[in-house]
Amino acid sequence: MKIKFVPRSDVKITKKSSSKFRPLLDALNKLKPGGEALEVTYSNDKELNSMRNVVYTFNRESGSKIRSGKDTVNSKIFFYKDSK
Repeated sequence: MKIKFVPRSDVKITKKSSSKFRPLLDALNKLKPGGEALEVTYSNDKELNSMRNVVYTFNRESGSKIRSGKDTVNSKIFFYKDSK
């Protein structure tokens, strides 16, 4: 067995590319600063947290700043890119 330490940046996670959140990632790439927002419905808090984690990872990897706001009454979350 050969063990070697490698930088964390060399390890790519591919699970998200085949996950159920792939359409969300594709839509995030199309957001424009100050433009339209994405409206996404969710069924429970676990799904909401998962979506937010996907967006946080997207922000970290792409260097963008996508923010969110949620409508708890209608179980919707909005993602938008700041114009700043």
